[in-house]
Amino acid sequence: MTLVSGWGRFPVVDSELLRPRSFEAVGEAVVTGSVARGNGRAYGDAAIGAARTIAMTGFDRVRSFDPVTGRIRLEAGVLLSDLIDTFGPRGFLPFVVPGTRFVSVGGAIAADVHGKNHHCEGGFGRYVDSILLRTGQGETIEASREQNSDAFFATVGGMGLTGVILEATMRLRPVETGWIRERVISASDLDAAMRALDAGDSATYSVAWIDCAARGSDLGRSLIYLGEHARTGEIADGAGAFPAGKNPGLAVPVDLPSMTLNRYSIRAFNELYYRMGARRAGASHVVSLYPYFFPLDSISDWNRIYGRRGFLQHQCVIPELGARAVLGEILDRVARRGDASFLAVLKKLGQGDGILSFPLPGYTLALDFPVKGDILNFLDEIDRLVVAAGGRLYLAKDARQSRATFEAGYPALRRFNAIRKSLDPAGTIRSKLSQRLFDEV
Repeated sequence: MTLVSGWGRFPVVDSELLRPRSFEAVGEAVVTGSVARGNGRAYGDAAIGAARTIAMTGFDRVRSFDPVTGRIRLEAGVLLSDLIDTFGPRGFLPFVVPGTRFVSVGGAIAADVHGKNHHCEGGFGRYVDSILLRTGQGETIEASREQNSDAFFATVGGMGLTGVILEATMRLRPVETGWIRERVISASDLDAAMRALDAGDSATYSVAWIDCAARGSDLGRSLIYLGEHARTGEIADGAGAFPAGKNPGLAVPVDLPSMTLNRYSIRAFNELYYRMGARRAGASHVVSLYPYFFPLDSISDWNRIYGRRGFLQHQCVIPELGARAVLGEILDRVARRGDASFLAVLKKLGQGDGILSFPLPGYTLALDFPVKGDILNFLDEIDRLVVAAGGRLYLAKDARQSRATFEAGYPALRRFNAIRKSLDPAGTIRSKLSQRLFDEV
């Protein structure tokens, strides 16, 4: 047995970790209590098998690529970083990327990851045409919107519980350059931030960083980043059409002491970050796609900042109607608590495509908290605000929500469970997350 965790490093549990090298070996590895795992960037327990975890990063080959249409067929273990670095210079990028490029294609499908463009272009699954799926009952099926459609829409956002994704066929976006034309907007409070995001609906990319230490009249003060793909004529002479991809230049070599992140250090960091960002507000700037989409990827093992006990990310989505009051209450409680997140992000979302896809039309707020003190009780209180507002939590970031919170947020759960049972009648595919939220007890 091996100690396995998600990116948040909580919980840490025993699971037999296997690294098969062929699809036949994957089939042999699927036993009761098994689930597939990509690159381990799900924050909680979604990619940890109840008994056996099947690591898929060894399946990293591209099967075919059409440079005219951008259609690509590839194995599930291919990382988005590999796609970007290989096909970006050829004029193609993924339509949707999350906040890190170090996720696998299979993991991106299973979580139906969303990016800064969900409000206008949807999630990762929207650009997947078909999936090769190994089900819990031993069949390998091709699933698409037309063929085995129930399996397809249950797999997109289904957190690996419909089977092991072996391959996928998807579409890439044609681009002229690997640069982003960015405009920064400084918002003095939450109302201004939400107005700026609403006004930015026509932008392809939009996201807000929120100062969670700010209180009173400054509550929710933010920096909003709007972005468009830069054209060839907009980049600096000599810059090159595609920026060089960089490996993380910095690293966190050890677990930092828990006292490193406290109300004083976070407040100081947030004040400095806000002031520096506000200086850039107004005019457009052309920046590399790497810092725009993946700011934390420049720091290797940044999750160690939170110490050896790990951290929890709480990401919720609140329907648009009434979102201002709920978001304000959450931010006020976080600020008063004193250990506010320095990685707080607010975005707008549209409708999700998978049966259990997280997005719904509204606002999503993501907050990080070190695992200490009464944080679990505090997040239970926040969950109640989310549920009362008709919202829900993102399963790819979750490590602790209750079954009641989950069931209240996902009304299509009964349909998902029926499809899951049809693909896996014996209940072979089980993760720690499914034990906690789905499976019969």
